[in-house]
Amino acid sequence: MPHVPASRRRAQRATSTVGPQATGAAATETPVSPDPSVTPETSVAPETSVTPATFGNPETSVTPATPASPGPTVPPEASESSVTPLREPADGVPDVVETPEALAAAAAALVAGTGPVAVDAERASGYRYGQRTYLVQLRREGAGTFLVDPVALPDLSSLSEALRGVEWVLHAASQDLPGLVEQQMLPDAVFDTELAARLLGMPRVGLAAVVADVLGLGLAKEHSAVDWSTRPLPRDWLLYAALDVEVLVDLRRELGARLEAAGKAEWARQEFEAVRTAPPAPPRVDPWRRTSGLQTVRDPRRLAVVRALWEAREADARHRDVSPGRVLPDAAIIAAAVALPRSVADLVALRPFAGKGTRRRAAQWFAAVERALALPDAALPTMRGPRTDAPPPPRAWADRDPAAAARLAAARAVVTALAEEHDLPVENLLQPDLLRRLCWTPPGADVDAVTGFLVAGGARPWQVGLVAGPLSAAFVTLQ
Repeated sequence: MPHVPASRRRAQRATSTVGPQATGAAATETPVSPDPSVTPETSVAPETSVTPATFGNPETSVTPATPASPGPTVPPEASESSVTPLREPADGVPDVVETPEALAAAAAALVAGTGPVAVDAERASGYRYGQRTYLVQLRREGAGTFLVDPVALPDLSSLSEALRGVEWVLHAASQDLPGLVEQQMLPDAVFDTELAARLLGMPRVGLAAVVADVLGLGLAKEHSAVDWSTRPLPRDWLLYAALDVEVLVDLRRELGARLEAAGKAEWARQEFEAVRTAPPAPPRVDPWRRTSGLQTVRDPRRLAVVRALWEAREADARHRDVSPGRVLPDAAIIAAAVALPRSVADLVALRPFAGKGTRRRAAQWFAAVERALALPDAALPTMRGPRTDAPPPPRAWADRDPAAAARLAAARAVVTALAEEHDLPVENLLQPDLLRRLCWTPPGADVDAVTGFLVAGGARPWQVGLVAGPLSAAFVTLQ
């Protein structure tokens, strides 16, 4: 008898009528970082020996495949009428795991389960300071679904131990892994369904869109941006959270089969491992320079006001555990820097400072402005920003180094053509920053030099194998 995915069995029990909610859910996209090797801010698990699984059947162990000739193309997107909404988890909405006893029971159940484990995490982005995890969802065949409260249970290392050697299936893993690592959850192997969709050239890679296109099921996404630090969590939020892991393993099975058929399974393994083992991102230099609207600030004194207000806001947000944008919006920082108010009354007269909460802390913000206005000229920030080893913006290359500009134009054409040939997003074929660095300070035009530069810059073997030769040939023609 042919295998019937659990997701399809669930769909047979669900209503077949597609409502507006399901249609909207299928179209919702989750913004993710294009390059998986640079996003995590906390180091994750070191390499651990894990028996690799065939992507088409995660329970079967085989030797990893190497890329073959492209297989069948991905079927067209699911039409609106073919999407069946998922209304309830197959096993219902479980109680939240929030005691040591419940955590121990969950770990024991997960040990007894079989196959990969679906994992997801919810944060309170836009509400709380930082990217702390406020709910962890897990589901494994034979074990069921668990919704774990990491606020009540900050050490979840017992779950990692229960899942030692088990593949974790996540969507956009680079977003969730840093927070999970803070809870002592470190995977031994990862399958990232968002990255798999990118490697397959799917036009939409948000979880709801991929589930709709691949499984024909509709996930509701109306609670994706809620404040997950809320306690107790409402039942409809918990329902949403449980559904997010309900079909991840089924999705992984289908995407894995497509990767194998397209000859991209080994590419995916290398990408997943790069995500799993990514080091922490280095601290940003002058993070205040990312304030929206900074380009309208035209002199160092006003830049100093931006810096002082940004730093005051950051300290206040960290202390109160509130998202910085809710403490003081970027628009208010820029307005104060442009106006250079000389009193609290001048400051609150500015439109972005008219809100009740902002006015209540007006003296605090004005003190930051005063500190900036009192700085000696030698202590003011520069207009150019700190020196780094990064190349200048490409728009300046033609004037500063015409030969580098020519290399970049040729290299972009090569990478774009290869990405189209292999049905990949350009940024997943080669990290744009690495390509710019190669063109700005080339190690040489021969293929070995180009290969060494790309490897040192973090390119994966499959990427190097595709681009090193064509890039070398393009550089040679420019000599």
